[in-house]
Amino acid sequence: MIRTEALRVFVTVAECGNIRDAADRLFRTQSAISMTLKQVEDHLGAPLFESDRKHSLTELGSYVAGVARVLLRDHDTAIELIEQHAFGNSGRLRIASVPSVAALLIPEMLAKFVADRPSAEIDLVDTDSADVFRLVATGQADLGIASMGIADAGLVVTPIFEDRMQLVCLATSALAQRADPVDWHDLENVPLILNETTRGIRAADFQAIATRTKLRVRNVTSLLAMVRAGIGVTLLPGLATVGLPPQLVARPVSDQSCRRKVGILRREGRVQSPLARAFQEHFISAIAEMTEQHSIVSIYSE
Repeated sequence: MIRTEALRVFVTVAECGNIRDAADRLFRTQSAISMTLKQVEDHLGAPLFESDRKHSLTELGSYVAGVARVLLRDHDTAIELIEQHAFGNSGRLRIASVPSVAALLIPEMLAKFVADRPSAEIDLVDTDSADVFRLVATGQADLGIASMGIADAGLVVTPIFEDRMQLVCLATSALAQRADPVDWHDLENVPLILNETTRGIRAADFQAIATRTKLRVRNVTSLLAMVRAGIGVTLLPGLATVGLPPQLVARPVSDQSCRRKVGILRREGRVQSPLARAFQEHFISAIAEMTEQHSIVSIYSE
C-alpha cells in the first residue's frame, strides 16, 4: 500500500523539480526523500521520473501526480474538518435558555463565539426553566441555562451566577411609591401572580402568601401583560426586569435570600461535544466580565 505521505513526497518533488528543494519544503532529509520515492516506484514497478535529476515526469508519473493531487487535497480537507470539529470550531450546538439570559447575556457573548467559529451552527431556544431542564434531559438540547432548584436527576448542573429578585408592579401603585424595599408582609393583601422563577423562593413568609395565590403564568410576556392590566403583582429576577414597559416598575425586595441562581446544565453520563464544551467555557468566562454591567454576581467555582 502506498502511504498518503509518500504520495505527498512525490508530488512535492514533482512540483519542485529536484529533491533538495522538496526536502527543504517538507523538513526532511534528502536521503529520506530519495528512499520514499524509491519505495513508491518499487511498489508500482516503473519509474516516475525520466531521470535521476527529477526534472520531468514519465507518463506514469504524470498520471500518478494528477490523481495524487486530488487525493491529497481531499485528505487535507478532511483532516482540517476533523480538527476543526475536535477543537470546538465547527459542528452544531443546541442551547435552551431562560428568556432573560437569552435576550440580555447570550447575544453579546455569542457574537464573538460565532465570529471565531464561522462553520459552527447554533440553535437557541428561549423558554422557562422547567422546559429548559426537559429539553436537556430528553436530549433535544445540548446545553441548558436555567434557574437552579428544579429536580435535576440525570443532569449535571454547574452554578454560574445569581441576581436579586424584584417585585414588578404598576408604576401608579402604592408599592411603586415606597422608598424602602418591599417586605413580604406588604404583599399580604395584594394579588400575587406566580411564575416559574418564584418556585425557587423558599422564604416561609413568601410561601404562606404563595399558597393563597390562584394565578400562575409561565410566559414572561403574558405575565407582564397581566401585571399591566392590574390583575396583580409578580416577582422576577433582576435581568428580566430590564426594559420593562413604561407602565411598570421593579422594586427591590428586603429579603436578602430572595435570589435567583442560574446554572448551565448538560446530561449526565454523556461526553460533551467539543463545540458544547467550548461554549460552556466561553459562557463562564464571559459572565465573569459582565457582572458589574448587568448587576449579577458570579458564583462559579472550579
